[in-house]
Amino acid sequence: MNNIKSFLLSLIEGFDADKIEDTQKALISEMVRKNIIKQQKNIYKLNSDYRAGKLDISLNGTGYLEILGDESKKDLVIEPKDLGGAGKGDLVVAKRIFTNSKRQKGKVVLVAQKGFLTYVGMTKTVNGAVIIQNIKTTLPITTAATQKSLKQLPQGTLLKIDSAAGTIREVLGVLGDPLVDEKISLALFDKEEFFTKQSEDEAKSHGNETDKSLYPHRLDLTHLPFCTIDPNDAKDFDDAIYFDEKNLTIYIAIADVSEYVYPFGNIDKEAKSRGFSIYFPHKSIPMLPRALSENICSLKPHVDRLVFGFKITLDKTTFEPKKEELFEGIINSKKRYTYEAVDKFLSDSNSHADESDKNILQWLKPLFSLTEKLREKRVRNAFLFRSSEIRMELDENQNIIETKIEEDTPSHALIEECMLLANKAAAKRINYGIFRTHEPPSFEKIENLLEDLLLVGIEAKFSPQLPALIRQIQKQADEAGIRAEVDKLIIKSQKQACYTPDSRGHFGLGFKHYTHFTSPIRRYSDLVLHRLLKSHLKKEEKLAKYQLTDIDALCENLSELEREADKVAWDFMDRKFARWAALHINENFVCKVTEVGKSAIAALDDKLKGARIFLIDDDLELFEKVSVKIIQSDIASAKIIGKVMKRLD
Repeated sequence: MNNIKSFLLSLIEGFDADKIEDTQKALISEMVRKNIIKQQKNIYKLNSDYRAGKLDISLNGTGYLEILGDESKKDLVIEPKDLGGAGKGDLVVAKRIFTNSKRQKGKVVLVAQKGFLTYVGMTKTVNGAVIIQNIKTTLPITTAATQKSLKQLPQGTLLKIDSAAGTIREVLGVLGDPLVDEKISLALFDKEEFFTKQSEDEAKSHGNETDKSLYPHRLDLTHLPFCTIDPNDAKDFDDAIYFDEKNLTIYIAIADVSEYVYPFGNIDKEAKSRGFSIYFPHKSIPMLPRALSENICSLKPHVDRLVFGFKITLDKTTFEPKKEELFEGIINSKKRYTYEAVDKFLSDSNSHADESDKNILQWLKPLFSLTEKLREKRVRNAFLFRSSEIRMELDENQNIIETKIEEDTPSHALIEECMLLANKAAAKRINYGIFRTHEPPSFEKIENLLEDLLLVGIEAKFSPQLPALIRQIQKQADEAGIRAEVDKLIIKSQKQACYTPDSRGHFGLGFKHYTHFTSPIRRYSDLVLHRLLKSHLKKEEKLAKYQLTDIDALCENLSELEREADKVAWDFMDRKFARWAALHINENFVCKVTEVGKSAIAALDDKLKGARIFLIDDDLELFEKVSVKIIQSDIASAKIIGKVMKRLD
């Protein structure tokens, strides 16, 4: 979508006719025919009566066009009769309609690109006829399927439908089957689980073993006791560390994916379209075929693996990096640890340890002490949020067994500080390319945050010095015992981090320059950066320049794909919670109110934790504990409705 989006944006300022690509010619011709654009000399430009943008549609069918190129412009209102067949998320061009209304109105004259290549619909019988209802909007979906064929399907059959042709691409299953949930979540965002045969064959062609004799130019680090530290259920290990305490040097070794994934190859094309791995509680949908992500690229223990990494030597007084060496190397990880295991070692010197543990612990514990100092120094200009993540455990039928809140621990902090060092070091090596950007929140968002905080007794006066203001808020939250809840409000007020071709800094981390280097197995952004860094390392500047072709569009596309990957995972968990809630209608559960106002929301805080419950009540207080009766659960839309029965505080 972003190539078309970039094209529409360029038409606002003026698009050079010499740069028209073959894929844009038909669209240009259509826009000229409809008088949407005009040509002056060699420049195409959008006519003044037209607006390009992304369409949103409310539940009553009214459209709102988010205009491209000017955030200050209010959305165009588009009546249902003027949508011209356009749907939610479509990139469209609308002609302004001049009326006496205060709100500007428009009429869709061109659908430049469909926002959703597919819809997910569910069969439902109404007055003897089978309709297909969009599970997100509840609006009917027009399809090419006949009534005869639809009536042969069970009620509640879920279908993946081509949004343009109206044809049924895939029968996903029936709503009553919990195994269908992952298919729904993937289909909603048109994500594919399986790779093409060409990609699988290409991945398997690299074999299972690394013969280091074939790489004489690489730095041989196989003698060093590297280790990996990951979640218990991890299968792809893309980073390993080792610490030379004597020289205060940290080695951060990252899986060298770029050695196996060639630009424009079958795997590369699929990885680029996926952008990111998707993680469900019971499985992952990897960005790369498993023959790479879980085998030859993965830094598994006791096998040689190719790495691309940093050797960072710190100053013994300031702990600032005094030498940052980028290298292509080979390692042999001596141990695969979980976060839980490392936490035990760090908290209890008497924890059981074998010989291989002792070799690693003799440098791991001093490294932890060092990273504590690095963290303490870093947060003077940054923020620490008490992040908590819901971990969901499913049974063999994919029903919820339990959920628990997973919080950051010392082992998480140790790995994070090492990865931050590598990411910062990588950012210093490029002037233009792919950066991880997090811009400061708007003053309006901060004002809204301060108003919300007043509701829970935290008074803070607005200050343009946002880091100091946020730390002041967190201090009051600590004193009130609501730090985790307040941190969530602060995070909600922030802008989303994204990828940009130029360095704009990372507000949350307090860094002037930052990028993503450490996860090329699961993030395409990191793979792109690795290729760019290798070009610079080998002084292949023409190749580096070529790699930056259309980098703006790539950064924008990856930012969108990242959000989609998160939404897929969240949708799956919401659907699992809704399926659980459907079995507990009219039962009461302890919840904590997380949002108040017209659409109050509570988070389940009972034996089961984390489910969002939309409340029909108002006049609630933020963060108060309440007993909520579940009165409705819609598995198709993944939404739970509840009513407050009792205030518990």
